[in-house]
Amino acid sequence: MSSIITFLGKGGTGRTTVAIATAKKLASEGKRVLLIGQEHSPDFGLRLGITPESKPQEIGANLSVVQLRATVLLEHGWEEVKKLEAEYLRTPTLKNVYGQELGILPGMDEVLALNAIREYDQSKKYDVIVYDGSGDINTLRMFGTPEIFSWYIRRFRGVLEESDIVRTISPFIQPVTSAILNVSWTADNFAPEPSNKANQILEEGKKALANPQRVISYLVTTPDRSAIATAKYLWGSAQQINLTVGGVLLNRGEGADFVDSEFEPLTITSLPPIEDNNWEPLIDALPNFGTVVQAPKPINFDMAERKIRVFLPGFDKKQVKLTQYGPEITVEAGDQRRNITLPPAWSGRSVTGAKFQNGYLEVKIG
Repeated sequence: MSSIITFLGKGGTGRTTVAIATAKKLASEGKRVLLIGQEHSPDFGLRLGITPESKPQEIGANLSVVQLRATVLLEHGWEEVKKLEAEYLRTPTLKNVYGQELGILPGMDEVLALNAIREYDQSKKYDVIVYDGSGDINTLRMFGTPEIFSWYIRRFRGVLEESDIVRTISPFIQPVTSAILNVSWTADNFAPEPSNKANQILEEGKKALANPQRVISYLVTTPDRSAIATAKYLWGSAQQINLTVGGVLLNRGEGADFVDSEFEPLTITSLPPIEDNNWEPLIDALPNFGTVVQAPKPINFDMAERKIRVFLPGFDKKQVKLTQYGPEITVEAGDQRRNITLPPAWSGRSVTGAKFQNGYLEVKIG
């Protein structure tokens, strides 16, 4: 398994430069590094001095680079879907649809990228994967996909199982599919393996995201007030998907001591600019990515006092909303929602109070 490092921040703060320097640093330490770029601009290749390809290419000792292209990933993924269909369905229907025909819908880029990262991780060829994505809320939603998708499956499976409509139309599924699709589908056509495999992948993704030794992010900012505000917003949003933020990397930060108080208790590392294409000062200034990060946990359960503390830095009271539906509470902050399942010991109990103070939402369960 690899460790995965990504960077969050406003565009123009130097995220791509920091990602490249991080990859160079870790490769020089003897780690097998894969640097993944996803941005659709030529900036990534220009800074590397190469034309990156859609398959990993070695550009130095222990260092490989790949540029993710959604069309290539979609073709590969579609072929895998057709293999699964042929394996688990007696009468495949997708065999005559080709990946080269498929267009890219909004949101596909991130889902395809996440699957590519998962496959590179599973390959065991790399010790570290450095991911240079958009670095904004879309990157966070990408990494949060396993949790959100698991919730949709869990929630709507129960809704459908209890639905009178589903019970009513079930007897008609076989004749309808036979008449329209020229196939004969019944419950016997499906095996449990695909859903079990999918659930296993989602669980592995959730566990990896919750472990800072496996997946970690760093904020990249400049002293510009807009860049700082964006970084703080992304910090709080990262907590909503259970992604640890390990520290702040400050570019062009001379005389910017005021930045320290903006990101307490995170460690801030000031970075020098690159001059005459000399990367060494920047590489030397980067933090030690191998150390154990002491960052606040996104969520804590106090079983004795029946309290939940959710860490939401960068937000104020007006931006945080709390609701409860059955055994789950939903925390909304900014443009992110997180569903928190109450422990079995609190089954049947409801929220009796909540307050937001010093970046923490404290929820009392009655």
